Amino acid sequence: MTAARRSSKLACMIESELKTRILDAVDDGFAEQTGFIAELVKFPSLRGAEHTAQDFMASAMRQRGLAVDHWQVDIEAIRHLPGFSPVAVSYDNAFNVVGAHRPANVKGKSLILNGHIDVVPVGPLDMWSTPPFEPKVDGNWLHGRGGGDMKAGLAVNLYALDALRRAGLAPAAPVYLQSVVEEECTGNGALACLARGYRADAALITEPSENRLGTAQVGVIWFQVKVRGIPVHVSHAGTGANAIEAAYEIMQALHRLEDRWNDAEHRHAAFARHHHPINLNVGKIAGGDWASSVPAWCTFDVRVSIFPGQDIGQAKAEIEACVREAAASNRFLANNPPAIVYNGFEAEGYVLRNAEAPRAVLESAHHAACGGALEPLVFTGTTDARFFGLYADIPGLVYGPRAESIHGFDERVDLDSTRRTTQAVALFIAEWCGLDPV
Repeated sequence: MTAARRSSKLACMIESELKTRILDAVDDGFAEQTGFIAELVKFPSLRGAEHTAQDFMASAMRQRGLAVDHWQVDIEAIRHLPGFSPVAVSYDNAFNVVGAHRPANVKGKSLILNGHIDVVPVGPLDMWSTPPFEPKVDGNWLHGRGGGDMKAGLAVNLYALDALRRAGLAPAAPVYLQSVVEEECTGNGALACLARGYRADAALITEPSENRLGTAQVGVIWFQVKVRGIPVHVSHAGTGANAIEAAYEIMQALHRLEDRWNDAEHRHAAFARHHHPINLNVGKIAGGDWASSVPAWCTFDVRVSIFPGQDIGQAKAEIEACVREAAASNRFLANNPPAIVYNGFEAEGYVLRNAEAPRAVLESAHHAACGGALEPLVFTGTTDARFFGLYADIPGLVYGPRAESIHGFDERVDLDSTRRTTQAVALFIAEWCGLDPV
């Protein structure tokens, strides 16, 4: 055996032993990690109420010796930036947290580990099997709002670094742990991190993805349609104009627009195998004042997706034309057209590109942790990955655990998948950033 072959064999043995150390270190800390996820789920970090959960995250980062940047998102500082979405709520309690590991001597590639702290509303409590903010472990599942989307992912990022430390190792390049707000409605939290100056050679977002790699995602637009009517006593209903019933006609027209956008000739290549990748949802409605009065107003909120490369301005123009045409067939609305207000997401679609190097590293890490090849996943929702890939020239990879019923009742996250995700992320950090002894 030549000296070169002996050296190569020794290197492989060292690499194998190192991987085993890291995998075992994740296992050794996983009971603590599960407890951390449960504690994080207890915070009802709904929009506008994320600050206490962010305090918890900041404290956890400080305890680990990370340099913590904890700041209030300033709308005026990001309003002019590409990717900004309209704001319709207060940012008084909108705080981001970033924990930075910065080695004295940088040898590897830098990394952003990103996750969001905000969760969506829970709906009627009597439709949950257990209270949404009282986490429960049942077998291999941890139940609770936000457990899957995406507090387990935030814990993955934190405990992957813990595992390296437990193995006597630390990244040999800067690593920035980001816990951001606003992912569920605008993405402005991630945008604020870019405005703050955070950059790296790659970004990894541990959104729930069933241990697959997100390779493409749709964009999203939020808007309200405000419909007016003429109120009269119900005994003379025919002389009035019913805003609620007219709103239903507009909803049907918008669904016809959704069908057109889903036509095969309009479909982006990344979504060729999806029979219905573009989804329009009427997610909220309010209207009227009295059961015996013809309603004079109705407002409904809509979320619709768009393909990567589909121009947001053009999509908005089509939405507005659709509403105008539907209103034109209504006796009252023809002369009193509904108003459209954009009140959240104006997010472009994103396709993972120029990511060969980090993708290869993640494929290797996934194979070691999970076995088998790393499969691709195309999202018919959006994530914050677009900010890194579209506006900062940073490959934005999405890779996280398996979760079920996100945004629904009885949300839950698979703990074994979370453990394997943590192992894969720890191995990814080790190879991408390089390692130093602690």
